[in-house]
Amino acid sequence: MEPQEILSWTEEVRRAFRDPRELAGHLGLRLTDLPKLPEKPGFPFLVPRPFVARIKPGDAFDPLLLQVWPDFKESQPLVSEKDDPVGDGRALRGAGLLQKYRGRVLLVTSGACAINCRYCFRQKYAYEDGPRSEQEWEEGFTDLERDPNIREAILSGGDPLTRTDSVIRRWVDRIASTPHVRTLRIHTRLPIVIPSRVTDDLCEILSATRLQVVVVVHCNHPAELDPSTRASLAKLRKSGINVLNQSVLLRRINDDADLLEGLSLMLWDAGVLPYYLHALDPVSGSSRFSVPDEKGIQLIDQLRRRLPGYLVPRFVREMIGEPSKTVLA
Repeated sequence: MEPQEILSWTEEVRRAFRDPRELAGHLGLRLTDLPKLPEKPGFPFLVPRPFVARIKPGDAFDPLLLQVWPDFKESQPLVSEKDDPVGDGRALRGAGLLQKYRGRVLLVTSGACAINCRYCFRQKYAYEDGPRSEQEWEEGFTDLERDPNIREAILSGGDPLTRTDSVIRRWVDRIASTPHVRTLRIHTRLPIVIPSRVTDDLCEILSATRLQVVVVVHCNHPAELDPSTRASLAKLRKSGINVLNQSVLLRRINDDADLLEGLSLMLWDAGVLPYYLHALDPVSGSSRFSVPDEKGIQLIDQLRRRLPGYLVPRFVREMIGEPSKTVLA
């Protein structure tokens, strides 16, 4: 058997599935096997092929497929659901910057992702209103320079790693030129869904800076961790980069103690520390993923009985206006 060709991450983004009907056919599923599609989906469909390769063909209830499959319920939001469930709008500081918590500022670097998870809390975010040119971004960096209370800069989105290595290098160098910023944190799903995104250049950029670098990946299920994914995570760790994981607690996907235990152990084997298990942010149309907080608390209690403390993620909820995440368990 010939070795499988490893495509560049940009080529993988280009080849991603953008039509749910095409994905269903690829997986040997009929549309009648799957939840009814929305008549007018408000959130685009995007699933990269390396992630699809981990979905079990013919299984309409595969937990990875359920994370990305559009459902007609998306167009039937509950009264309790919001387009901005975490208060991003009120946290806007200007020029692409959000600040919710003391000492930290978040840069909304891109509206693009490599995968569109149907529970995404920023699917309604007005990315088009953010800075686009380098000159517009400079206003945000100047704001960062003028506030000596900011110790940590967080690159988020969308997904910051949809930007090229050259753009990321400019951002890292610009942030590192601000003396009072000590830590750079990057929130990304790309090392999980397209492992080839962890390039040698990216690792060099993140390991060469004076900043303490933390990469927070987003993995919800053990099936997302295939050999190529584990290799990408190990590559980050070997470059001296701190790697944490955050998951979202999702009904019928990972609301099971055995599964969460396996996820923590597999992450640790790849050099990744479980960090947060998020309660679902109630974005419009996401009710099918919701798990009661009481069940999440029970799951964490079971994990504490099975795992060392450092492998038990904190179960948290983001509450608008609170000075930190609210720890539920």
